[in-house]
Amino acid sequence: MESGDPQATRTDDRTVRLRPVAEADLAMLRRFCTEPGLIGLDWTGFRDAEAPARRFAVDGWLGVDDGRLIVEVEPEPAAAGLVSYRSGRYAGLASYWEIGIVLLPPWRGRGVGWRAQALLCDYLFQHTPAQRIQAGTHPENVAEQRSLEKAGFQLEGVVRACEFRAGQWRDGYLYSRLRDDPSPWDRAGE
Repeated sequence: MESGDPQATRTDDRTVRLRPVAEADLAMLRRFCTEPGLIGLDWTGFRDAEAPARRFAVDGWLGVDDGRLIVEVEPEPAAAGLVSYRSGRYAGLASYWEIGIVLLPPWRGRGVGWRAQALLCDYLFQHTPAQRIQAGTHPENVAEQRSLEKAGFQLEGVVRACEFRAGQWRDGYLYSRLRDDPSPWDRAGE
């Protein structure tokens, strides 16, 4: 990871960084609500295209219990997609974050996703007391499974019939990363 910016890392000749949502990003967020297939297997039907703007007006997508950050790739700079986080609780006091990511098609398969997810974990561990961050994915999404593993996550198991998608109930894979797990930056040689 670059020493000058705790929310940036390099891939090839580009820098991947996270930043808050800006008004100019709302067009991309609207696309995720209205373009079938743009978010891949997570497409669950059309959503209110104005909801992202309403939420942005409330808190800029930086809520206490959930939020979104833009994945930006420089030197362009280009908004490549977004990462999301929302809080949850186990056994009353054990809070955790559940994270997600969606990248625009041109940025997939280029090392941007795992870096963005690792940066989001670093951000959440630095600014919140959570011990655990978890992420779910589809059994058929092998690319995201590899991305999560590169970002320092470990597979915990199968969550049976956890999602209704494409007309049927489907299983999911649950991954987690704990605060004291080894840093993916050490393994990545960064």
